[in-house]
Amino acid sequence: MSFPSAARRPAARVLLLTGPSGSGKSSLAARTGLPVLRLDDFYKEAGDPTLPRLPDGGGADWDSPLSWDADAAVAAVAALCREGRAAVPVYDIGASARTGVVDVTLDGAALFVAEGIFAAEVIDRCRAAGLLADALCLRGRPTTTFRRRLLRDVRESRKPVPYLIRRGLRLLRAERSVVARQTALGAHPCARPEALARIAAARTAGPDDGRTERPGPPEGAISRTGGGPGVTHAGS
Repeated sequence: MSFPSAARRPAARVLLLTGPSGSGKSSLAARTGLPVLRLDDFYKEAGDPTLPRLPDGGGADWDSPLSWDADAAVAAVAALCREGRAAVPVYDIGASARTGVVDVTLDGAALFVAEGIFAAEVIDRCRAAGLLADALCLRGRPTTTFRRRLLRDVRESRKPVPYLIRRGLRLLRAERSVVARQTALGAHPCARPEALARIAAARTAGPDDGRTERPGPPEGAISRTGGGPGVTHAGS
């Protein structure tokens, strides 16, 4: 396998973290101490004519990759890898709208995590560009994921409760197929302990295996400044 020359090698690489909604991606990403790019901030807005619809007439299908702007997400990943900085949207899931833009910087970190339910959709593109350190699919018991997701979504008032229950049951039934799809796209399926071990390995890996050779940033080393208000939400 060939890699970019030293002159062209990106300053940082990305670890893509995917998994079913509610699988614990955001909490695991925060636990690593690495900078985190929240890929859910690249959802399309309500009213976008390209949004896919649910077959039962229940509105937009926010669990379809077509509800997400993959091109914008890849552009942000590439900018962070090559320049250490990217302007990214701030997305309010409850309102299904972008509320601003922030400037995300790596502060010299050589590895960062990009997490979201659609992260697997861009594995091939990141790999082809020489930006990928690793790609993981976080998985667990579907019933645990269902409970965690529903409690989180109700707590954060993401959508009306009847919608959240219907969505939760639909995702519970589909969880194994979601993991299978993300695995087929190139993400390694694993539970939290193995994911943490692989992330630790990516932090110390040398350039010969396609991973960053510099250590990760200090705890919490990520800066977000700019024109939009900050929001905090777990990955979908």
